[in-house]
Amino acid sequence: MLNLLFELIEIQLNMFRLAINIIGIFFLISTILYSQNGENIVEFTPDFKFTEGVFIDFNQVRNNNPIPKARILTAVDFNDGDFFKEVLDKDVIYYYNEFGMRNVVKKDNIWGYSRNGVLYIQLKDGFHRITIVGGICHFLAFIKTFETRYYDPYFYRGYYSDYYRYPSRSSTYSKTELHQYMLDFESGKIMEYNYSNVGLALMHDAELHDEYMKLGRRKRKQLKFMYIRKFNKRNPIYLPVN
Repeated sequence: MLNLLFELIEIQLNMFRLAINIIGIFFLISTILYSQNGENIVEFTPDFKFTEGVFIDFNQVRNNNPIPKARILTAVDFNDGDFFKEVLDKDVIYYYNEFGMRNVVKKDNIWGYSRNGVLYIQLKDGFHRITIVGGICHFLAFIKTFETRYYDPYFYRGYYSDYYRYPSRSSTYSKTELHQYMLDFESGKIMEYNYSNVGLALMHDAELHDEYMKLGRRKRKQLKFMYIRKFNKRNPIYLPVN
C-alpha cells in the first residue's frame, strides 16, 4: 500500500515536471515571437522607406541601419537638400559610431546612402538610384569611360614622307553610356543586366529558374524584366523598421 502511494506521488511529480517544461517551452516560443515582433520586421512594399543615412556596407542595408546624418561630422546643414551630394563630394567621411567613437571611412569604400527613403548605390565613381527593390534589384547607371585614339602620321603619305619621320599622336576622350545592373539582395552581388545573369539570379528559386531556362534565347532576352518581377513577387524580402 505504501509502495503504491509512493508510485502515485512520483507519477504526480513527473506530470508536474512535464507541465513545467511545457510552460517553459511555451514561454520561450512566446518570447522569441515577441522579440521578432519587437524588431518591427516587415515585408518590403513600394511604400517602404529606408532609414535616411549613409551605408558603409551591404550588411547595414539589409539591417536598414545606416549612419544617420546626426552622427556625420560635417559643416553641411542637415536640412540641405544636397546634403549627401556635398558630404560625399569629399574623399573621406568622419562620423561617430554607436559607441561615440570617432571613425573615418574613404568615400570609395562606402556602399551608398538613403535619401527620402530611397536607396542610392555607389558604382564606378557615381551614386545611382535603385529603382526596383526586391530579392533581385534593378537600377540604371550612367558610366563614364575614357578611351585613347591614336593617329598614324604615315596614314596620309606625302611626297616627303620617306625623308621625314613624325612621332605618332594620341588623344584621350571620354564618353558616358547608360548601363543596366542588377543587385542580388541576398548576397549583395552586383551584376550586369543580361539574360545570362538573370538566369543566375533566378537560381534562388529553382522552379522559376527551370521555367526561365526552358525558354529559347530570344524569349529569355525579351522576358528578363518580367521574370525579375515574378521572382520578387514569389520571394519577398523582409526589412526592419528603425
